[in-house]
Amino acid sequence: MGKELTIAMPKGRIFEEAADMLRKAGYQLPEEFDDSRKLIIQVPEENLRFILAKPMDVTTYVEHGVADVGIAGKDVLLEEERDVYEVLDLNISKCRLAVAGLAETAADSVAPRVATKYPNVASSYFREQGEQVEIIKLNGSIELAPLIGLAGRIVDIVSTGQTLRENGLVETEKICDITSRFIVNPVSYRMKDAVIDEMASKLSLIVEGEKAK
Repeated sequence: MGKELTIAMPKGRIFEEAADMLRKAGYQLPEEFDDSRKLIIQVPEENLRFILAKPMDVTTYVEHGVADVGIAGKDVLLEEERDVYEVLDLNISKCRLAVAGLAETAADSVAPRVATKYPNVASSYFREQGEQVEIIKLNGSIELAPLIGLAGRIVDIVSTGQTLRENGLVETEKICDITSRFIVNPVSYRMKDAVIDEMASKLSLIVEGEKAK
C-alpha cells in the first residue's frame, strides 16, 4: 500500500465536479460519497481521505498540512495568498470575478463604498484602476449591499448573472476569469511526491480530454 493522501475539497458545485473528475481519472469513490453529511470521508480502497470544508478554508488546510492536496477556486487563491503550490488548472466551475452595481447607478462610477467577500482582490483591483474606495467585507448575500444602501458597488463571483439580474444589478467590469485548481502542500509534495504526481497526471489527462471535445 502506498501512502494515504488527504484531500481538502469545498462543499457544493466544485465538490460535485471534482468528484466526477476523480472518478473519470479512475478513482473508485463510493456512491454515498456525494450525499454524505460527514466532514471527513475515508476511502480506504483508494488510500484516500477527504476533508469537506468551506471553500475559503481549503487553502488554509493545505497550507498547514492537515491536507496534502486540495481543490480550490482561483478566487480563493487570489484572496488568501496561501503558501501552497498551484499545480494544475482543472478547468471546472468556471465563473468570473466582477464589479456590479444597481442598474440605474451603474454608469455613475462615483460609488466609493464597495462590498465584497474578497477585500484583498477588490482593494488590489481598484488600486490598479487608480480609484480610491472603501471596502466593506461581507460573508454572504453580497447583492444585498447596494439594495439597502450599504455600498454602491459589489465585487463578487458571477456565473450566469441570474442572481444579479434578479436583484436589479448589472455587471460593469470583469476583474478576471475563475476556475478551480489542484493545489499541494509543499512539505507533502516532498514526502508523497509519487502519489501526488500520479493524481496530478491522471487529472491532467481528464482536463486535456475535456478540452479536446
